[in-house]
Amino acid sequence: MFDPREKIALFIDGANLYATSRALGFDIDYRKLLSSFQKRGYLLRAYYYTALVEDQEYSSIRPLIDWLDYNGFKVVTKPAKEFTDATGRRKIKGNMDIELTVDALELADVVDHYVIFSGDGDFRTLVEALQRRGRKVSVISTMASQPPMISDDLRRQADHFIDLMTLKGDIGREPSERPVRKVDPVDPATDDI
Repeated sequence: MFDPREKIALFIDGANLYATSRALGFDIDYRKLLSSFQKRGYLLRAYYYTALVEDQEYSSIRPLIDWLDYNGFKVVTKPAKEFTDATGRRKIKGNMDIELTVDALELADVVDHYVIFSGDGDFRTLVEALQRRGRKVSVISTMASQPPMISDDLRRQADHFIDLMTLKGDIGREPSERPVRKVDPVDPATDDI
């Protein structure tokens, strides 16, 4: 499904990929992910989208964001919105769909094959728009979880559906294989990935 002459761009919905890999019981090794797709064609860009809670002194996702930013990914973030739902529970909302969509459409003249890491049905319209411009779109999510993490509409619209479980050997690692955190004695919030 990948032609080595294609210019590929990865669009990773961070929260969605995290939830999907968790449902499948493994972590994503982003170094392996980048390497895997560099072997499939000319990897033009790799975007990672996530919302961040601004008022937290330390965010557990910050070390990952910093590592991605220094290691070949274009990281796109925005502040998450906090609200209290009708039952009085504190909720956090951070939808990155618009940012991902705009970036994808802006590259339509140079990218041959889009790879979207998300099962969010909201991306079906984006996939359709890219296909009208003659672009190939692969969607990576899973059917192996209960319930499936991919919208049926998105799976049907994509040129190719790749189940994340089939990529586990190429881009995954067991949660027990996580790098050991190195805490700076001066600043306990720093860590190396």
